[in-house]
Amino acid sequence: MFRVEQVFDHPRVADRAQAAKDALAGVVDARSLAGKSVAVTVGSRGIANLPRIVRGLVEQLRGWGGKPFIIPAMGSHGGGTADGQLAVLASLGVTEESVGAPIRSSMETVEVGRADDGFPVVIDKHAAQADAILILNRVKPHTEFFGPYQSGLLKMLLIGLGKHTGARNYHTAATQIPFERLIRTAAAVVIGKVPILAGIAIIENAFEQTAHIVGVRPKEFLDVEEELLALAASYLPGVPYNNIDLLIVDEMGKNISGAGMDTNVIRRKHWSEPGRGETLEPTAPKRVFVRDLTEATQGNAAGIGLADFALKRLADKIDRHKTYINCITSTRPRGAMLPLLFDTDEEAIAEAVESAGVQDSSQARIVRIRNTLHLLTMEVSQTLEGDLCPGARVRVIAKGRGLIFDRNGMLVPDKLRVGGD
Repeated sequence: MFRVEQVFDHPRVADRAQAAKDALAGVVDARSLAGKSVAVTVGSRGIANLPRIVRGLVEQLRGWGGKPFIIPAMGSHGGGTADGQLAVLASLGVTEESVGAPIRSSMETVEVGRADDGFPVVIDKHAAQADAILILNRVKPHTEFFGPYQSGLLKMLLIGLGKHTGARNYHTAATQIPFERLIRTAAAVVIGKVPILAGIAIIENAFEQTAHIVGVRPKEFLDVEEELLALAASYLPGVPYNNIDLLIVDEMGKNISGAGMDTNVIRRKHWSEPGRGETLEPTAPKRVFVRDLTEATQGNAAGIGLADFALKRLADKIDRHKTYINCITSTRPRGAMLPLLFDTDEEAIAEAVESAGVQDSSQARIVRIRNTLHLLTMEVSQTLEGDLCPGARVRVIAKGRGLIFDRNGMLVPDKLRVGGD
């Protein structure tokens, strides 16, 4: 196993708070906000520099005479409770003290209309009572949905702002109609009936650093988000090898990806549009072994069903209520189904390699990553030397060695180091 580092282009915003202020000022008429309340959406993802960005927006709104407050906009996350969603924000560093604004958390929603296909469109009660709503979110490829609109402003506008009720409505509708049509029709209802102030879109580079902060006018959400998604996809890191027998993932969790492990990275994005079936991507690893849950996921193991093998210690940390409500709301019950469980890494890896059809374990093609968010460095078996993806760039940064297990059969080190550790 050789430790390698990927080489990426990585634009970066130096002053994130000021960039957020500038983005907002570019699309909002400051004179319209004096004395008005503004709900700012903040989701549950591990967005880089999130508290700084939110504080910058709060300061700008206050400077214009507005009265900003924060809405936890995260569908059913946090166990589908108001207190749980406050706890999720706190785990991301977003508190009333850190961002300088009150947080109003509720699971109550208000229906604002019906989409063309008949399903109800709802938004958070507190947001519905505000004079204006500022939609903040990161734009990036989604773990389940395909098409020009995936994870971004429109998803926050609907599923985030819609709380548990909205998330359930939209995910249920998505089992019957194409997600793109759902997004277009439901977004038209919200933008037409609700005072959306603007959108602030965050794009991150391959190092999970803030690359761009872009202000978007409501009437431009559909067109601009499609462009921003293409830009975000161009920065998206991945595992730069094909023909992998076993992908070892040290940790998974909702703070890493909505699916626990980003399906764009592990190449198992196959639960999505009606009619797509269960076919895996041709370049998907034959087996995926996940070893642990992050502390920040608070027991939510939604997406564990993407793995073939896992450690028993991971299963012991699962909060079934949080996991089940997340997977049922998203109409993806398979996401909560447990893979084969083992007490030790040594046993799990041996069984995974054998089940992948590898007769000589010394020839197994193995990649080990910390998680699907931190992909700058990874461990790669020498047997993958000729299977680098087209256009990928890597350099070896540590001499090769075999997989090392301690006397208890666990990998050493237990977690791969990532940049900044």
